[in-house]
Amino acid sequence: MDHTTFFIQDKEVGRGQPCFIIAEIAQAHDGSLGTAHAFIDAVAESGADAIKFQTHIAEAESTPQEPFRVKFSKQDATRYEYWKRMEFTPEQWAGLAEHANERGLVFLSSPFSEEAVNLLHKIGMPAWKIASGEVNNPLLKEAMFATGKPILLSSGMSSYDEIDAVVDEVKSKNLPLAVFQCTSKYPSPPEEIGLNILREYQQRYQVPIGLSDHSGKIFAGLAAVSLGASLVEVHVTLSREMFGPDVPVSLTSTELKQLVEGIRFIETALENPVDKASMADSLSEMRSIFGKSLVLKQDLQKGETIQRHILSAKKPALGVLAENVNTVLGKKINRNIKAGEFLKIEDLVD
Repeated sequence: MDHTTFFIQDKEVGRGQPCFIIAEIAQAHDGSLGTAHAFIDAVAESGADAIKFQTHIAEAESTPQEPFRVKFSKQDATRYEYWKRMEFTPEQWAGLAEHANERGLVFLSSPFSEEAVNLLHKIGMPAWKIASGEVNNPLLKEAMFATGKPILLSSGMSSYDEIDAVVDEVKSKNLPLAVFQCTSKYPSPPEEIGLNILREYQQRYQVPIGLSDHSGKIFAGLAAVSLGASLVEVHVTLSREMFGPDVPVSLTSTELKQLVEGIRFIETALENPVDKASMADSLSEMRSIFGKSLVLKQDLQKGETIQRHILSAKKPALGVLAENVNTVLGKKINRNIKAGEFLKIEDLVD
């Protein structure tokens, strides 16, 4: 089956389709259900296609021995306690999904345990994002694959051998697949974003390619679309003053809107190739406004010869065009012309 395009809910993704823009919230809600709902409204206003959370169930995925990647929490002694505080009930997750759909957004959430897959599957998860740290977790992947939904594969910590293995597995199950270039540095410096890898992935895997960006800027996403990315995922925060480890790698909701507008602008430009010859013809009237004609700097009497030092170029293009200056030098005029007048072709004699 050809999966160069596929659907995520009602959005077609892939070759020839608009870029699928995902706003990643992760844990930016800091365990507040109200804040999570506020993110949905903010992302909907930006024009993005999807909002993505992360579904953590502490007991199913972690232990009290799990260390913090960055020790940021003022209230959680362990990473396990933090995951516990990030949990929502199945009913709350269903409410978030319903709210997102009401606002025209595709609702996504990355699961980090089989239990999370089961929870999200019950509320209608339309596609699965395999996070960078879960590429080598067969238990989680098998649970996702069993649902028959499209797979969005992140590659931030993986070698080509590891990515190849997952791609082969997904293709063997005939599931739609998109592969994301991702750099697991927070934030990612520009020299490590790996925009060149987008085309490497396109050639290697022959599936839709995306960029999961951690730079905290809009620029990488814009460049990715110019290079053919079919999906772009960025972290989002409501404010740079918000709490949490992902704020430095996130766009504000205002910046997200700028990214969306920029991507749609670039898509329109790429979809409308310009024929330079016909464009020049269509701009002939504009050329007459911006073009310049030859004007005399001093009075000339009939029969006098035109010399370079008595000519200047001024707008608009009402007489002999400035570009034709060499063709009039040495010619005589057939009437008296005052300084400041445009030189016309009918004024000239050999």
